[in-house]
Amino acid sequence: MTTYGDDTTMRQILTVSGDIWAVVGLSDNPERAAYRVAEKLRRIGKRIVPVHPRAETVHGERGYASLGEIPFPVDVVDVFVNSALAGSIADEAVAIGAKAVWFQLDVVDEAAYDRTREAGLLMVMDRSPGREISRLGLG
Repeated sequence: MTTYGDDTTMRQILTVSGDIWAVVGLSDNPERAAYRVAEKLRRIGKRIVPVHPRAETVHGERGYASLGEIPFPVDVVDVFVNSALAGSIADEAVAIGAKAVWFQLDVVDEAAYDRTREAGLLMVMDRSPGREISRLGLG
């Protein structure tokens, strides 16, 4: 099995890469994994920015319909969309100057992974930051 993100990379993204996380696919539905992961990220001090076509306010944070609409710098782009859409979001993350991209469990696009790394960003794919925060003892 190929691993797309080692412990060092995950720890660096979670602790060093920055405190503003754009969560693509985050809605106000508490039953969705994105909602729960965003809540966990907030508990360890991250500011979450919802990115969803409906641009909903989630966890008290104003939502935006796309990464390009966010009017301030984003450090990490956390992607909760299907694999077919993930590559274009990774490309947007590069374009907006993010430091890292994190594709959630079951979100896999090897070409996007390679492009993102070649652009100099940290990248994790097919992993959950919610699970990794606990496993790495970060919160």
